[in-house]
Amino acid sequence: MVPAETRLIDFIRSRRWFASKTREVTQANVLDRASLHEGEPELNVELVEVVFDTGTHETYQLLTSGEELDALADPRHVRELVHMIRAGVTLPAGEGVLEFRALEGFASLGTELTSARLITSEQSNTSIVFDEELILKVFRRLEPGVNPELELLRFLTEHGFANIAQLAGWYAYVGRPLDATLGVLQQYVGDALDGWELALDELESAPERFLTRLKRLGEVTGSMHAVLGSVSNDPTFSPEDPSSESLALLTATVDEEISRIFVELPEDVEALDPIRGRGEEVRESLALLSHAGSFGKTIRTHGDLHLGQTLWAQDRGDWVIIDFEGEPARSLAERRRNRSPLRDVAGMLRSFAYAVSAVEILRGRRRPRAGKRARGKSSSTGTCRRSTRASFRRATPRSTAC
Repeated sequence: MVPAETRLIDFIRSRRWFASKTREVTQANVLDRASLHEGEPELNVELVEVVFDTGTHETYQLLTSGEELDALADPRHVRELVHMIRAGVTLPAGEGVLEFRALEGFASLGTELTSARLITSEQSNTSIVFDEELILKVFRRLEPGVNPELELLRFLTEHGFANIAQLAGWYAYVGRPLDATLGVLQQYVGDALDGWELALDELESAPERFLTRLKRLGEVTGSMHAVLGSVSNDPTFSPEDPSSESLALLTATVDEEISRIFVELPEDVEALDPIRGRGEEVRESLALLSHAGSFGKTIRTHGDLHLGQTLWAQDRGDWVIIDFEGEPARSLAERRRNRSPLRDVAGMLRSFAYAVSAVEILRGRRRPRAGKRARGKSSSTGTCRRSTRASFRRATPRSTAC
C-alpha cells in the first residue's frame, strides 16, 4: 500500500461520517475526480471507493484542495460550491460529469455570500450555514440513485408545502461508476428550536402548551402526507394500492425484525422478562393485519419521522419538518419505496413515548402530568404518554386517508 493510499484510509477512518468504523479497510482509491476551477487554490470533488476485507465497498465524497483532504472547513471552498449551484454549471470529470442546479425562484440565491460556518454536531454528513440564510448539506457516503432528501424536498417545495426548509438547489454526479446526489442547498431556519429538546423542556415545565403544539404537528404531518399523495401522473410519487405481493414482502421483513429483536434481548435485564418468548404471539398479531387493503394506499413518506426531525420555527410560530433521507440503516432503494403513511405516524408516536421517559431519566425529576384530570395530583408517565399521542393522532386524519 503506497503512502498516499494509507493517508487517505487513515483520514477517512478518522471522520465522524465514516459509517463502518468496526470494519477492516484494505484499500482506498479515487474512482473519479472533477476540478471546480482552474488555477490556485486547487479545488476538486473526489469520489473515493473504500474496500473492506470482505470484498464489499462503500463510496464517499471528498472536497480536496492540494494536500488538504477536507476542504469543506475553508469558507472560500464551500462558497465555490454554492456559486456553482447558482450558475447551474455542468463540469467534466474523468468518468462522468458534475451537475449543479438551482431551483427557479428561490430568493436567497441572488444575494452575495459573506460568512460560512460549519455545523459541528453533524454525524453522517457535513453541513455549512451561509449568512444564516442558506444551508448546504454535503452527503458523505454515496449510493447509486437520487437521494430521497433531494427528491422529497424538491417535490414538496414545488408543490407549495411550507413546513419544510425549502430546497434552493443541489449538485450531483452522473457517470460510469454511479449516478448519485452529492449535496442539497436549502433555506436555513435560524431561529428554530430543536423538536426533541423542546419536548423535554415543555413536558417538564409546560405540558399543556406542548400538547397544543403537538396538535399542530399532527396537522402538519397530515398536510405533508396529503401533498405527497396528491399526484397520479408522476411514477415516482403516484399513490399505489398495496398488492398481496408487496404486503407479503413487508410481512416477511417485519417477521425478520421480530426474530432479530427477540433473539437479541439481553439476558441480564430483568425488566425484559415479561416479553421473553412472546415473539410468536407478535407474529400472529402481524398475520392478522397483513391482508390487502388494511392500511389504504401507499405513498412516499418521510421515512424516519420523530421529534428529532422537527424544528419549532419561532418567527413562524409553526413546525418545520427536516431530514428527509430516511432511515440510515436502510438502503437508498428501500428508502425510496412507497410506504404506508402510518409508518411516519407510528415513528412520531414512539418518539413521544421516548420523550416522556427521557424527562424523568435525563432531567432527574418527574414532570407535571398533562390533562385536566391531573391538576394537583402526582405525575404519571402513562397518562402523559396517552395525552401526547392523543393530541397528535386527533390532528392527523388526512395522513391515513391516501
